[in-house]
Amino acid sequence: MEVDISEGLRALAPKLGCETVSEVQRLSAGASMETWAFVAQGAGGRQEMILRRRPGPFDEEAARSTSLATEAALITAAEKAGAPVAPLVRLCQPEDGLGEAHITARIAGETLGRKIVTDPRFEEIRPRLAGQCGKILAQIHSIPPAGISLKSADALGELDRYESLYRSFGTERPILELAFQHLRKHAPAPMPEVLLHGDFRNGNLIINETQGVAAVLDWELSHLGDPAEDLSWLCVNSWRFGMSSRPVGGFGDYQDLLDGYLEAGGVEIPLSRVRYWQALGSLKWGVMCLLMYSSYATGTTTSVERPMIGRRVSETEIDLVNLLEAGL
Repeated sequence: MEVDISEGLRALAPKLGCETVSEVQRLSAGASMETWAFVAQGAGGRQEMILRRRPGPFDEEAARSTSLATEAALITAAEKAGAPVAPLVRLCQPEDGLGEAHITARIAGETLGRKIVTDPRFEEIRPRLAGQCGKILAQIHSIPPAGISLKSADALGELDRYESLYRSFGTERPILELAFQHLRKHAPAPMPEVLLHGDFRNGNLIINETQGVAAVLDWELSHLGDPAEDLSWLCVNSWRFGMSSRPVGGFGDYQDLLDGYLEAGGVEIPLSRVRYWQALGSLKWGVMCLLMYSSYATGTTTSVERPMIGRRVSETEIDLVNLLEAGL
């Protein structure tokens, strides 16, 4: 059923503590999520807000992602733990007429990874970002998962899942084959599970040119697992946006990330463990690139964006060769 977002938000205004809603505009046209920006005006003045909604049905059992209700609970829990977030304003209810959705404050800053690593505006703050990210991840990992329904993932389980997906394409890529074998053979001993963001990387962070990390976005892939998974995903070369010499997000160094994590109460994690998960992250992204190409090749989607991303599997293979040659 088609939903009139502008009308729905206007009707919701009293529950948002405002008198009027205006300047409603769609920011993204994702396949699974919609993002809308709007302005709420009331006695407290002008407030910019964000509506995040799922336009279709959600099968929580089959999905890899969380529900938006779980995402809202995670945002609230992360804020209590001290992590910077876009504060939750409202978890939408069925009677709101907007479907599965939540509303947060809109945080000023930049999210485009390439600008964050190259724009002169961020030159002064960039050296501090890796340490900030380590601190924020320690705060997220300290969140008690009780009461929040999340799935678990470990290294061998992830290898099983992604290798099964890779085999379904009927392709044979020597570097990926080698990576699956090597990572299975060298999987680290399990650590106590913590709550993970699941997609903590440059591109899912709002960066302010004076404050640094102003908010962590996109909690839909949160799960329980190895803390090194979150630390390493930020280091995958695909999220450095051309600044390969800076392994942490294209803006910092490993030691700054690990020092920030430890200083904020995180457990000590050896670099070797982070680099193992970094290699696994590159492998996973390579398989996801193949998936995007496959969706175009089979006619499931006609978007040219999918095969364009699919071509990036070669980048992940270069990353894997470099990591394997360095001994992880």
